[in-house]
Amino acid sequence: MDKKRVLFVCTHNSARSQMAEAFLRSLFGDRYEPRSAGTSPTRVNPYAIKAMREVGIDISGHRSKGVEEFQEETFDQVITVCDSAKEACPFFPGGALRSHKSFPDPSACQGREDEIMECVRRIRDEIKDWIVRSF
Repeated sequence: MDKKRVLFVCTHNSARSQMAEAFLRSLFGDRYEPRSAGTSPTRVNPYAIKAMREVGIDISGHRSKGVEEFQEETFDQVITVCDSAKEACPFFPGGALRSHKSFPDPSACQGREDEIMECVRRIRDEIKDWIVRSF
């Protein structure tokens, strides 16, 4: 059986798309080949790394990638996970189904360390629940 190729896109490819990619691979990697990218990549958010490690998924080796790295590839589905990426997401060849599911931005979490982590955990759990329900 061929795995379906899925690309998750957000602005910085720092947290939301990284977490979605990691959850899809961890939970349904036998059926999907997930990737993630950003319209303006930066670096993987250290709070996202920490939050994912808490649920047994290591994304510390991930790097932020730009959508242009995938322009020549085909995907079965391209999913934007933030509103600004939805507006900026380029066309992808191969008849990919495009969809959108917006999540809060973990980089906007503020407060003390424990408050930031609680905020990132909530977003992480929202993404996981959506992956479980949607795939």
